[in-house]
Parts: sequence; C-alpha cells; structure tokens
Amino acid sequence: MFAFGEKVENYDTLMFNEREVRAAAGIVFLFAFMAFMSGFLTGNNEPTKLMVSVFLFDFFIRIFINPKYSPSMVVGRWIVNNQKPEYTDAAPKRWAWSFGFILAAVMFYLVVLNEIRGPANILTCALCLGLLFFEAVFGICAGCKVYNLVHQEKVKHCPGGVCDLSRGRDKIQYLNFVQKSIFTLSVLALFYLAFGDIISLLIKG
Repeated sequence: MFAFGEKVENYDTLMFNEREVRAAAGIVFLFAFMAFMSGFLTGNNEPTKLMVSVFLFDFFIRIFINPKYSPSMVVGRWIVNNQKPEYTDAAPKRWAWSFGFILAAVMFYLVVLNEIRGPANILTCALCLGLLFFEAVFGICAGCKVYNLVHQEKVKHCPGGVCDLSRGRDKIQYLNFVQKSIFTLSVLALFYLAFGDIISLLIKG
C-alpha cells in the first residue's frame, strides 16, 4: 500500500511507467489551465480553488502514500494501458513531485485559505503549468534534472535515454538547413504580422 514506485522484472530499483507519468501530467495540466484561464478571464476564482485543492490532494497521495493511487495517475494508467511501458527510475520523481506539492501548498494558502489575488499566485500557478507542460509534452522533468545535480548517485534509467550522454543522436534527430530556414522565416513572418504596424510607424516617425 505504502510505496514509491513499483518492482519491475530485470530492474534493480523501483520504477515508474513514464507513459503513465506523462499522461497524468497532461491531465493535471489540462484542468489546471482551464481553471487558471477561467479565473483570469472572468474573475471567478471558484474553479481555481477547486483545482488547487484537488492538485494538493493528488500530490499528497503521490508523495506520502503511493503514486499509483493518486487520481491523475489512475486515469493516466487507464488511458495508456495498451501502450508498451517505458520505464524510468522512481527516486527522482519524488524529488520533482515534492516541488509540485510545495507549489500546490503555496497556492492553497494563497487562493483557498486567504483568497489572495495578485502577482504571487499568478506566478506560482504559471510555474506549475510550465513544469506540467514540459513533463507532459516534451518528457522533460525539471525536478529530475535538479536531482542529478544534487545527488552523487545519478539516475540510471531516464525517459528516452536522456541520461546516457554518450549515446549521441540518431540521424533522424538532427535539423537540416531547409528545416532551420523554414522555421526562421516562419518566426520572422509571425513577428512581422504581430508588430509590422508598430515597426512601420517607427520607421516613418
């Protein structure tokens, strides 16, 4: 009942299925983003209060009981249970989710208990959303990166083999000249469309 990670055959440490972890991060990000935008656009903080409370409860279960029983992880497992697992070490996730729990506790104090509105809760919420987004979309766990910096024993099993710095990249992972050029032109075009009028006024003035 009380554990952090699960035993997997042929692995000597407790593990997580990274696909479940990313799915759970995506689920939490979706509802947190909707609650944040609802409060930001309408001024109604009730959805934000509800989401912060659920977020804190979810991460409490992850850290102090067992991650596989947290609501977001249960739904994440159910959604990706037909996909082949991709295993990652459990230890750095506790480090990462502790950051999430602290941020959720801060938000709970600010928004739920004291109904404070201002830069502090906006920045805290934005940081939470950013960390969740990078985990769900890119598989980048910021807390796991910090774990490797402060622990002598490095993580052995990382998503996509990112811990193996000697692995190098495959040919399909490199950007060629055409890709870089198209991306650069796209950014310049978007910048011109967004700020073209301002630039024209500055040139004329």
